[in-house]
Amino acid sequence: MQNLAILGATGSIGASTIDVVERHPDKFRVVALSAHSQTGRIVELARRLKPLYLALPGAPQAREVRAALARDSLRTEVLEGAAGLEQIARAPEVDCVMSAIVGAAGLPPTLAAARSGKKILLANKESLVLAGGLLMAEVAAHGAVLLPIDSEHNAVFQCMPAQGSRVGGASGVRRILLTASGGPFRTTPVSELAGVTPDQACAHPNWNMGRKISVDSATMMNKGLEVIEAHWLFDAPAECIDVLIHPQSVVHSMVEYLDGSVLAQLGTPDMRTPIAYALAWPQRMDAGVNMLDLAAKGCLTFERPDHERFPCLALAYAALHAGGTAPAVLNAANEVAVAAFLRGELGFMGIHDTVEETLQRSTIRAADCLDTVFAADRAARDTAHALLAAART
Repeated sequence: MQNLAILGATGSIGASTIDVVERHPDKFRVVALSAHSQTGRIVELARRLKPLYLALPGAPQAREVRAALARDSLRTEVLEGAAGLEQIARAPEVDCVMSAIVGAAGLPPTLAAARSGKKILLANKESLVLAGGLLMAEVAAHGAVLLPIDSEHNAVFQCMPAQGSRVGGASGVRRILLTASGGPFRTTPVSELAGVTPDQACAHPNWNMGRKISVDSATMMNKGLEVIEAHWLFDAPAECIDVLIHPQSVVHSMVEYLDGSVLAQLGTPDMRTPIAYALAWPQRMDAGVNMLDLAAKGCLTFERPDHERFPCLALAYAALHAGGTAPAVLNAANEVAVAAFLRGELGFMGIHDTVEETLQRSTIRAADCLDTVFAADRAARDTAHALLAAART
């Protein structure tokens, strides 16, 4: 029996995790949950799962949830703020932490879980984008286990040799090939991209994701962040990580070996598959997904990404090459720009322009401690906000 904490329980990854866990009540118990704004949903989950702990972002949400739980005579302890998230991640009752909070806020509890030697299911890519070196060092130092949940990195992990998940050396791995659907604008004329709406950008053809991640998929910034993530997860230099557009989203990623072999992980586009794989690792278990029918799919196609259509991908590679706090700057500026786009305050192509200008204006330093990383994050957000404000005047 694994005791599980789900950070970001009301998001799409959290919901899929709960679906998988409830199919295997003999294997998993949910002992902690966190949510940001969906207090009604977290109360429903607390009634159903009866966790030991809940974490809410602040006192108002915590008071509301405590009152609702008291009416049901539930004794779940309700924690508050960033400290509450870290307390959950460190709790001795927790064996496994699903890190599914979107954005930079997911880094501190993920580090807390690593320092406590937990099994970490990492769906928060920003933890590696902001502080990959720091996080991987803590995982190694404290005997934690980190398993990727992003479908692409989970696929790479499944295709890696048993003796080690890294590129080069004795592994025989030559290259990682990350696949991308191309999002909703893969064939849209580039001249029309400036006028697309948030609803159009969030209409992903294959995956059901939150709005921020959907926009990142439409710009392919999501894939750029995944390149940086793969660098840290698999000790892979940038030149050994390539991206391929694969519209069917059946091949989730591939690993190329020195002998010319290419191993691919295939499956229906359903996040329950990588979640179940990581939960059960090193075994496997039923995830509740539809089995893949290759005959019904007919054909699988691949193409190289168009950098004119997806300039954010090149920005991510540039940030990885620059190193230090550059990926943190990239991520922070992107979060600000995407939020502005979703509010209707910035055009779609303005996302790239804002991130590029923020990178150009930022001082890049060694990412040698969390204070430096978060200082770079804050400065980049300030710069991006200033750029947006200037554009409005």
